[in-house]
Amino acid sequence: MTANFMVCNCKQVSYNDILDALHGLDHFDDVTSAFEDVQKISHCSTGCGGCHDKIMKIISDAMYGYEAKEDNSCK
Repeated sequence: MTANFMVCNCKQVSYNDILDALHGLDHFDDVTSAFEDVQKISHCSTGCGGCHDKIMKIISDAMYGYEAKEDNSCK
């Protein structure tokens, strides 16, 4: 199990918050559409936008069943 970590510091959205938002969707098969839905639910990446790529990767990894590891390279 992956440890929870903060992904979007501006809006205080964690890795688990993103996964919870994804699991609340009826389906997701398109990373961009899933990102938009997760953004509406969690408000992630609506501040500075520095977490956008990290969130896209988390969604992509979730689609393919990968677990993310904490990456502090983004804001």
